[in-house]
Amino acid sequence: MALSRALGKVLNFRPICIAGPTGSGKTAAALAAAELLPVEIISVDSALVYRGMDIGTAKPSKAELAAVPHHLIDIIEPTEAYSAAEFVRAARTLADEILARGKLPLLVGGTMLYFKALFDGLSDMPQADEALRAEIDARAAEQGWPALHAELARRDPVTAARLAPNDSQRIQRALEVCTLAGRPMSELHQQRSEGVDWPLLSLEPNERGWLHERLALRFEQMLEAGLVDEVKALRARGDLSLELPSMRCVGYRQVWEALDSGDFASLPERGIAATRQLAKRQITWLRSMPQRQVIACDDPQAQPALLAALQRILSTP
Repeated sequence: MALSRALGKVLNFRPICIAGPTGSGKTAAALAAAELLPVEIISVDSALVYRGMDIGTAKPSKAELAAVPHHLIDIIEPTEAYSAAEFVRAARTLADEILARGKLPLLVGGTMLYFKALFDGLSDMPQADEALRAEIDARAAEQGWPALHAELARRDPVTAARLAPNDSQRIQRALEVCTLAGRPMSELHQQRSEGVDWPLLSLEPNERGWLHERLALRFEQMLEAGLVDEVKALRARGDLSLELPSMRCVGYRQVWEALDSGDFASLPERGIAATRQLAKRQITWLRSMPQRQVIACDDPQAQPALLAALQRILSTP
């Protein structure tokens, strides 16, 4: 294989990104690369950060985590939030540390918001303020989110115009930023830090039906592996709800709703549909990144093609 032959040459290690929709084979590709190169994996996944959420996130197995160093997995509780800004700061620091160890940083995942923040740079946004968020939530409970959306339209009309009147999470954040920064979020977005220019390999299917079949099988396997019991255990903690980003993750939300309603008959259909919608959004995000190098994940030679692409990147001065 081209990559194994390249091991005898001087390779120019640099951070490399491997993206793709859920179910496209990103993890398997990264682990295959790790068999040939000294790799450390930086997870680019907003669900894998949560502890106690293993089955529904398709978290790498204990054996996989032990075989290759992984970062940004199991770092926070499901009660906590994790922002794109926190990811970018952590990913850039980790990439520098991995390179200093003489290893190859592979950023692998499907959270396209994180990739976009990494490539485009970040605005200097204020950190979350739990007291202020609680105050905004209390006003929303009394007045309704459409009323707070109207308030946002007065304070930051540009941001309000792109948000639905019931988009509670984003309305809350936009009002929080306006209050803490004293300036509209839309204005802060225009003042971004410098992004990175790291190579991006994108696993995308030529035939959407191929991915749909994999996603259906994958969700059914998650149910067989105990996803419902995993969500039951999370509910039993008593500190989680569907208002939290962790419980709105695809799969977890559908199981939580089934536990509320008792309707388990439609759970597979609803879970598979939500997963397909997620994959569709991920592909749309990827198509907005013209710098990516596309590799057909439904091609039988997808993995060798990705490894050959890695070799070309690493052999370039």
